[in-house]
Amino acid sequence: MTDSLIHLLSINFITTLGALLQGSVGFGLGLISVPLLTLINPRFIPAPLLMAALVLNLLIFHRELHHAEFKTVGWAVCGRLAGAVIGGSILKIIPANYLNFLFGTMVIIAVVLTSIKLKIPPASKNILLAGTASGVMGTTSSIGGAPLAIIFQNEQGPRIRATLSVIFIFGTILSLLTLLFIGRLGVTEIILTLQLLPGVLLGFLLSKKTAAALDRGFIRLAILLVSGVSGLLVILKTFFIHL
Repeated sequence: MTDSLIHLLSINFITTLGALLQGSVGFGLGLISVPLLTLINPRFIPAPLLMAALVLNLLIFHRELHHAEFKTVGWAVCGRLAGAVIGGSILKIIPANYLNFLFGTMVIIAVVLTSIKLKIPPASKNILLAGTASGVMGTTSSIGGAPLAIIFQNEQGPRIRATLSVIFIFGTILSLLTLLFIGRLGVTEIILTLQLLPGVLLGFLLSKKTAAALDRGFIRLAILLVSGVSGLLVILKTFFIHL
């Protein structure tokens, strides 16, 4: 009984932190949850966490609804789709470790360049490329939010969170449909998802205040910091598979 309670508290503490980060910045649930939940029970990845992420993104979208930028969503979703296909195809030829190192390094370089005032405008071509990079990273490492967040870093906080949530909703649904098709989404995964939801809901509720605080001029810095950590973690997966 005690072990079960500790197990439940542990996984919900993790998802609370992840949801708090994503609700504040626009991404980050996977950054915290993927490596830690994998250590507790690998079956939380990918379907249960994806379903929990879908719930979280729907909540964020509802909260930031009036700030959503739908014109860019199509390009980003197309990019993520292409990236998922490319990532899956490349994995048959190139080990995931090499891809993780490559894209993690690219994210860190992008963070450094944009932090010294290099502007990457959110033009259609750039969003498509960022979406593709996000799709490849998501497929190979389960951590793919950073490229899109970097593109939108100079926008207002509510617009960043709203736009990313719409993109992630479409991407997550596509991923879940794929998992359902290949038999990786069933009753067991739904039960595991229900264990994650209390933490997701708590993190989302807490993020209302932290998001408001970041919107007072700190959202860009937060995105660059989280993106840098994301790139570093993806690189570390090259050397420590258990992450």
